[in-house]
Amino acid sequence: MPTRGRPRGRSRAVPVVLVALAALALVVGLGVSFYRGVGPLPDPEGCTATVGDVTVDLSTEQAENATTIVAVAVRRNLPARAASIALATAFQESKLRNVEHGDRDSLGLFQQRPSQGWGTARQILDPVHAVNAFYDALVKIDGYQGMRITEAAQKVQRSGFPEAYEDHAADSRALASALTGYSRGRFSCVVHTAKDADPEAPGADGLTPRAEAVRADLRRVFGRLPLGGFEANGVDSGHRPGSAHYDGRAIDVFFRPIDAGHRRQGWAVASYLVAHASRLDIDHVIFDKRIWSAGPRSEQGWRDYDPGDLPGDRKILEHRDHVHVDVEAG
Repeated sequence: MPTRGRPRGRSRAVPVVLVALAALALVVGLGVSFYRGVGPLPDPEGCTATVGDVTVDLSTEQAENATTIVAVAVRRNLPARAASIALATAFQESKLRNVEHGDRDSLGLFQQRPSQGWGTARQILDPVHAVNAFYDALVKIDGYQGMRITEAAQKVQRSGFPEAYEDHAADSRALASALTGYSRGRFSCVVHTAKDADPEAPGADGLTPRAEAVRADLRRVFGRLPLGGFEANGVDSGHRPGSAHYDGRAIDVFFRPIDAGHRRQGWAVASYLVAHASRLDIDHVIFDKRIWSAGPRSEQGWRDYDPGDLPGDRKILEHRDHVHVDVEAG
């Protein structure tokens, strides 16, 4: 007859409990590692802006929309305050997502309604159109720059919850500061490079199709920018050995002369490119002696860039007068 004494049953139960607890700890630990990006697992994709004591975490989709909102403000020479108001509005109305539904016929980033004259449904779902429509209304408000964010947003949106926009004021100010270049290098993204891109040959303009897509995208959002680093028959000099320029994979966006205003504009473009890196197959962005790289190194954010001991103007070699962007080689 089996012994029913407590010592024997206890000796079996304790190891089982310990094993179960160890397994639970492992699962929890792996989950935390995945979420925080520590240990052997990579950081999850997404973007972060940190300005002062405010940190804003965004998904890739949210970051793409946020940088588009700011890019249009930069193109229109609007103050950072305008971008803050637009960001707070989009946070409240759509959580910075280009949603295809809403109350009644409301659509898009700002939940604009075709029936209220914001454009057709197709136009409203184009973020560039939606952002421009918002700014068109905002700039008609006398003194909007001195208003509380929620007051200015309400005058554009006429929401049933007029104070709701203020909930996003601090995050929106931090984002606007980082994305307009007032807080330089304070916005970065983690972007994985799991896609298998086919190699591409340069086209008639000297750029590969992926690089050409970057050029077209920049011009659509920022307008006509001074671009270089490529030419119809390709370039074979003027860049460091192994440069992506020689393969037609790189573009330079110039901001001259080097001054505070141009540095801000450069950082606005650089931030936009980082946020859209996954969509545009971007590999590196370099500006103002800093470099960002897609893939595992993207977890490090912006790193110091050292051009080495190459001969030439250090300001040019350190990319202080231009944003360099290159795309995946395939």
